[in-house]
Amino acid sequence: MEIGEKLKNLRIQKNLTQEELGERTDLSKGYISQLERDLSSPSMETFFDILEVLGVTPEEFFSQKTGEQKVLYTKEDTTFYTDETNGYHIKWLIPESNENEMEPILLTLEKTGQYKQFAPSLSETFIYVLEGTVHLQFGDKEFIAKAGDSMYYEASKPHRLQNHGKELAKVLLVATDSYL
Repeated sequence: MEIGEKLKNLRIQKNLTQEELGERTDLSKGYISQLERDLSSPSMETFFDILEVLGVTPEEFFSQKTGEQKVLYTKEDTTFYTDETNGYHIKWLIPESNENEMEPILLTLEKTGQYKQFAPSLSETFIYVLEGTVHLQFGDKEFIAKAGDSMYYEASKPHRLQNHGKELAKVLLVATDSYL
């Protein structure tokens, strides 16, 4: 079984050089290079040591998907959620995006609609207002953005997006850490 490319991808995701991975596993840079090019096969003990440094279990390593990365998503790929009580609609633009570092959605707020109240986190959020006007309650401050405006913030305070207007508001919202 060829494991080299997966090992290399995991090493790169962890921002490690071959030399750094070698130092943490008592292996040489040359041996790591051979493993990544499938020129050598590690013993089980060595393989488990490498996976431990890379932060994955053997089960996670072998269950990871391989193959082509999907790049284009069409409207048939989207999913929807409506919260009639709070007056908002979510359109997930990328299926299973909650498993990724970024989660892009189209959020529509009915007049007087409000999105969830979020607790502080390490997430970052980008909002681009497509239609209407939205109010961002961010800690004890309020920000108002209208069509064409953008907001970007680290979610270090409690926050909520609302529509105080009398017309529909629509935003493109991209958040990290998938806390939508």
